[in-house]
Amino acid sequence: MVLGFVVFWPLGLAMLAYILWGDRLPGLAREARAQWDANPVRRGFETGMARNTGNAAFDDYRNRELERLEEERARLDRMRAEFDDFLRELRRARDQEEFDRFMANRGRGPASEAT
Repeated sequence: MVLGFVVFWPLGLAMLAYILWGDRLPGLAREARAQWDANPVRRGFETGMARNTGNAAFDDYRNRELERLEEERARLDRMRAEFDDFLRELRRARDQEEFDRFMANRGRGPASEAT
């Protein structure tokens, strides 16, 4: 442990924590799992947004809004893909123009004038 502090202090600190509380680590993991299983927030993570609230009007409204938002997301994804294609084509055209200019100027350099 002392060598751990000398070489790299977080390593020494981890070793000290393991020496002090290492025998309780399996129990801590079991306790944490039991608390998570008993927590009502867990059900929200597991079921997602599809949970019914008991209010039919609100559930219908929420489902319509979620569908609308999903359609909007799909539309934005299509627009993003179109824009990416446009940028890719623009870069390709610019690269082609630079290459054509290079090929046209390649024979006119100082080395060709000397010959």
